[in-house]
Amino acid sequence: MEEETLTSNTSKKGVISQGWTRLSQIYQGYLDSWTPYMKGRWGTALGLLVFFGVRIVTKQGWYIVTYALGIYHLNLFIAFLTPKIDPSMDFDDEGPELPTRANEEFRPFIRRLPEFKFWYSVTKSTLVAIICTMFDCFNVPVFWPILVMYFFTLLCITMKRQIRHMIKHRYLPFTHGKPKYQGHEDTGKVVGGAN
Repeated sequence: MEEETLTSNTSKKGVISQGWTRLSQIYQGYLDSWTPYMKGRWGTALGLLVFFGVRIVTKQGWYIVTYALGIYHLNLFIAFLTPKIDPSMDFDDEGPELPTRANEEFRPFIRRLPEFKFWYSVTKSTLVAIICTMFDCFNVPVFWPILVMYFFTLLCITMKRQIRHMIKHRYLPFTHGKPKYQGHEDTGKVVGGAN
């Protein structure tokens, strides 16, 4: 009798585990299918942020949720701008470093937070914030101008520090203004040869 109960419990756990694994695979498949569509992904994220902002303005509340979302997005943005390996740290040749002189070897900029994970975190956090605005327990009464002033103070301080870091170590986290190096195409022709 005990063996039958143990077997049925194990099989139920196995079915639940398999179902959960299958759901996570389907979810990951949807995420993977969104990967190449950067403009569409960010358009969706921006649409969610606009919806959240309209909801906050029309309902006149949930300023703490808005402040927390803004701080979280600022933290994500700073991680997006920061190189994975900080050149100001002494790593003793543990990994690639950014070049500091013009004659050094070109090394690509690797972000601490990749673009896709940045988008994914922004989208998830905005959805969580929208859900929080549906519950009155998160509508804590605060004097919102102080939160706005404090947020912009944090924004200015952190961006000033980040820009100084970028200037000091001479890196640009965006590819728009960077020179593009183009190698010669392999045409298949033999250059020079024995006669």
